[in-house]
Amino acid sequence: MCNPSGWSAGGTFCYPESLDQAIEKQIPLLDLRAQHSRIRDEVLAEVIRVIDSQKFIMGEDVEKLEREIAAYSHARFGVGCASGSDALYLALLGVGIRPGDEVLTTPYSFFATAGAIHRAGAVPVFVDVEAGTFNMDVNQAAAVLAAHPKVKAIVPIHLFGGCADMDPLCGLARDRGILIIEDAAQSIGSEYHGRRAGSMGAVGCFSFFPTKNLGGYGDGGMLTTNDPALGERLAALRVHGSKRKYYHDWVGINSRLDTLQAAVLRVKFRHLDGWTRARQENAALYRKLLAEMNLPVAPPIPAPYQTRHIYNQFCIVCPRREELRAYLNENGIGTEIYYPLPLHLQVCFADLGYQAGDFPVSERLAKESLALPIHPELSGDDIEQICRVMKGFYA
Repeated sequence: MCNPSGWSAGGTFCYPESLDQAIEKQIPLLDLRAQHSRIRDEVLAEVIRVIDSQKFIMGEDVEKLEREIAAYSHARFGVGCASGSDALYLALLGVGIRPGDEVLTTPYSFFATAGAIHRAGAVPVFVDVEAGTFNMDVNQAAAVLAAHPKVKAIVPIHLFGGCADMDPLCGLARDRGILIIEDAAQSIGSEYHGRRAGSMGAVGCFSFFPTKNLGGYGDGGMLTTNDPALGERLAALRVHGSKRKYYHDWVGINSRLDTLQAAVLRVKFRHLDGWTRARQENAALYRKLLAEMNLPVAPPIPAPYQTRHIYNQFCIVCPRREELRAYLNENGIGTEIYYPLPLHLQVCFADLGYQAGDFPVSERLAKESLALPIHPELSGDDIEQICRVMKGFYA
């Protein structure tokens, strides 16, 4: 017998005789349980193997994953670490960012990017994003660089699964004699004119947080580079700056990728391209249905240079965002806001001197963007339901 909420005591959704009595179907923003159920036996076999070995730190699984992710990202070297946030921090240390240096990035992103810059003792310098791609505005970047001679690195963020416009950014960096660190935390396997995220800058930084397209069963991260000397330095920095035990060339941190996480990720890595294709198909169906229903929302449309978008998120830009989100929630559809307050307006960065209005595109997106479910476990019927509910809201 179902309770009034529509859920049984065992957590199974009970469909009512009339859809007027309850929501049509619960559709979460992300369904990790459904994903896990399909690979459970593969994952558990690897977890048991690692536990039985009693080897939990670094080792062969980490080395194999490093080689696999590097090759997948069109890079020569991979260096596993404890999180995507640590990857950014290690990259900054590895390329020689020092206290007082300035680092150019965008304010419309997850906190870890600017947080890593501050953690390295450097100063975040922000530049606005493009409304269509959510990524760094190249023209504005050139103007900001001209006004900030202390900038020593650029950190473009490949947000939501699509690459930033890298060729002109790399040109700006070359002209200044500075380096690019790619924040590819959300974009493993995404491509810019056929080149993979993580292969175009001095260092690429990836996250294996569970919600990522390639997510672990806990935290994890990876750095990629084509520079053998830099790769060696990064590998040392993640173990207290040590290339051999108890001898330290630099002051690093403890940021090793757990063997258990590497083993799980190697299982999931085998499925990644299939999951990416499903996300791309889901995005295409969204765009088709939203256009057919003539809804007043702007779905993400890859730029011509984004030759492989992997859709870590599917963020629409929409009027009446808060009302729409509440309506979707009432109808059992999970959503999220990425991101409700741009970094330049965060309390912890007040001393940087930025004000509301400094980055109007970032500020508008913070008020109007909404992430819809895009995960590979969605069915076509699920997406049709989501669009129908949205049509009901805007009717």
